[in-house]
Amino acid sequence: MSRIAAVVCLLGTVSAPVLAADTIRVLSPTWPGFAPVFVASDKGYFKELGLTVDMKFEDDRANVMAAMARGDIDVDMRTVGEHQGRPRDESTPGIIIGTIDKSVGGDGVIADGSIGSVADLRGKKIAVEPNIPARLLLQLALKKQGMTLDDLSILEIATADTAAVFADTSVAAVGTYQPFLSQAITISPARKGKVLLSSVDSEIIIDVITARQDDLKKNPKKYQNFLTGIYKAVELFKTNPAEFIKLAAPHYNLSEDEVKEIIDTSLAYTTLAEAKDLIGTDGKPGRLYGIFDTVMQLNLENGAADTKLTAASQIDASALSQVSP
Repeated sequence: MSRIAAVVCLLGTVSAPVLAADTIRVLSPTWPGFAPVFVASDKGYFKELGLTVDMKFEDDRANVMAAMARGDIDVDMRTVGEHQGRPRDESTPGIIIGTIDKSVGGDGVIADGSIGSVADLRGKKIAVEPNIPARLLLQLALKKQGMTLDDLSILEIATADTAAVFADTSVAAVGTYQPFLSQAITISPARKGKVLLSSVDSEIIIDVITARQDDLKKNPKKYQNFLTGIYKAVELFKTNPAEFIKLAAPHYNLSEDEVKEIIDTSLAYTTLAEAKDLIGTDGKPGRLYGIFDTVMQLNLENGAADTKLTAASQIDASALSQVSP
């Protein structure tokens, strides 16, 4: 997920990159949804568990998958949809072991004031960057209307250009994400723009924690500790959001107010209980299984994925099941 990459360009690290059996090396997009990892490190939660976490930003999905394949990293974090994208197949390293946040307004489709519903988009020019969450939201909404992306005239854009594109009256709607979503509506008041579709109304955009299968098998306790630290940081956000935001902001080169606004309008961190509900147990699959299958079908239909993956082969509840409140 590179939703904030055009706004922030920063390479961040947590702890010294001293590799050991109790070290986890992480790549994540430049998105505050992953801030609990930084906060857990800053608060010493990982250290208390005998764990060192080395986390860096990488918004290019191809680079992340290559690093995972080489064994340069142990964990990556992305949306479920991005996890499924090409060239992943059943042999590609990486299995989902937890969730960290979900989009609740950070992604959406904005439309001209004349557009009353998704059905009104038939035959209209719709601008959207390939393989971003808003495209999946649009697909799902179209599917419910018996429509597909083929019923639209798709204009592929860079999301950073949302405001300029929406100012073009030949474009009926734009699939985008924050902060560009709100900015475009504000900059072009004559269009009477509105949010036609929002991730606040859907649960298909969830950021997951993905670990290397081989290292998870060798060192299960390490990943149990990693998840323990993350959910402890999420609990800190619930009880003391001001402290959490103060710790998170410097890692993103943003002010505390900016981080607060992003969290308030765009995302919700998943608590330990919510993560367990989504992931489930080895004997009882959680809600993420159904979400995974829904998103998988959308990705196959829009060409973002080549291989149909099954939730059962891509989700491992073993580490999360051992994490206690």
